[in-house]
Amino acid sequence: MIYSVFLWRKGFRRDDRVNYLLLLGAFALHSTALFQRGFSLNRCPVNNLFEAMMFFTWATTFAYLVLGLMRRFRFIGAFVSPVLFIVGVFALMPSLDPPHGDKPVFSGGMRSLHAATIMLAYGAFGLCAAASAMFLTQQHNLKFDKLRAMLSLLPSIERLNKVASRLALVGFVLFTIGLAAGGQLPHNEGVIYWRETKVLWSAFVWLLYAGLLFGHMRAVFTGRRFAIGLIGIFVFLVLTFWGTNLLSTLHQK
Repeated sequence: MIYSVFLWRKGFRRDDRVNYLLLLGAFALHSTALFQRGFSLNRCPVNNLFEAMMFFTWATTFAYLVLGLMRRFRFIGAFVSPVLFIVGVFALMPSLDPPHGDKPVFSGGMRSLHAATIMLAYGAFGLCAAASAMFLTQQHNLKFDKLRAMLSLLPSIERLNKVASRLALVGFVLFTIGLAAGGQLPHNEGVIYWRETKVLWSAFVWLLYAGLLFGHMRAVFTGRRFAIGLIGIFVFLVLTFWGTNLLSTLHQK
């Protein structure tokens, strides 16, 4: 995150691989920790809020590393790393990771499918928000500082808009699969899945992205408005995720 500050100050005027390599190294360590924790529990490690946030940051970093293989999109990491750092530090609060006690009972692959697709969707939403931030930055450069925009290594605003819309669509599809898979999981007696707090919140987020993507397809939300919409929904997602998770009866087992 600290190194990303220097990239911002440089104006993205040269291809700097250091940020990508730093995130790659962090991803390797992060993956090792997740796999060890998952094998110790014998299931996908999303049993509490700490693990959910760690899986979210892992999925976001993985998606960025794939996208960052293309040199023109490598600087998305400068926008993503501050978010990853803030979420990671918040997740270290001891109250978010209480002792498990008995190991959770393995319940088949449907729970892992639900958790993995939801968290991967959050990662895709985070990246499309980062691409949208890059879009707004490049648009500002073109409007107020044309020389800086020409020297910048940021992709063109047309390409950034296309990347953001495709990432949002991928995240939306994964999110839909995750919600559908969650509906097939066994629940406590008396708990109605589609009336539960976390599920209602997820359905609201789904509707927000569905409306934004539909508006983008119909040319209602384009360019700056579409970018601001993607950033706004993701900020709402991040700010309300923890509260709804704590209120959820399904996610506090």
